[in-house]
Amino acid sequence: MHPSSLVSIKREMDRLSDPAKARLNAGYFKTGPGEYGAGDVFIGIMTPVLRNLAKAYLSLSLNDIESLLKSGIHEHRSVALIILVAKYENASDVEKEAVVRFYLDHLACINNWDLVDCSAPHILGSHLLGKDAALLDRFARSEHLWTRRIAIVATQHFIRRGKFDDTLRIAESLLKDKHDLIHKAAGWMLREVGKKDRGVLESFLSRHADEMPRTMLRYAIERFPEAKRKTYLAMKSRNH
Repeated sequence: MHPSSLVSIKREMDRLSDPAKARLNAGYFKTGPGEYGAGDVFIGIMTPVLRNLAKAYLSLSLNDIESLLKSGIHEHRSVALIILVAKYENASDVEKEAVVRFYLDHLACINNWDLVDCSAPHILGSHLLGKDAALLDRFARSEHLWTRRIAIVATQHFIRRGKFDDTLRIAESLLKDKHDLIHKAAGWMLREVGKKDRGVLESFLSRHADEMPRTMLRYAIERFPEAKRKTYLAMKSRNH
């Protein structure tokens, strides 16, 4: 067991770093000038390794997690969120409220799609299940790309429990969004709805397929038979 301290987890991550993988990740996560991950720094640790490492540091304090979240190194932020999710899942109701407040206070640090996807459903989605999800509607109107992605991806937790209304409403509100990463996220969540209830997804598509961004539509219908996919894509083509 590693000592649960900020210094030791950073030292361990330095030991696990891989410059070749760091270069690959820097390209994959679009860190070049003008790209969505511009300026982000990778040290080359894959997610399964980070998840395994996190298990040894679950007792890190929120102050130490904050230090990792505010780091310029992507993997520091990633492991911080993995630990934060585990803290939330194992917390009392009072402690869960504190984790959610912490999460919302540090949205600026959740600044790439993988960081959103590994945390938003498990913390914010779980917290809002069965509650008023107006916060997510507000997030969907944010000028901050990653906050908009949090809005839709958080609803994955609802979908897993057979609740689709929030996902459908937020996906509809994002139909005019300009960013491909939002199109992908909304299409992904719609596809998840379809896995649970194909009829619900097809009802949404019957109303919106012709106005959906093509990427969103493609993601949403990915699991459909080829003939049905072609039908929906043709519907899109006729109107655009």
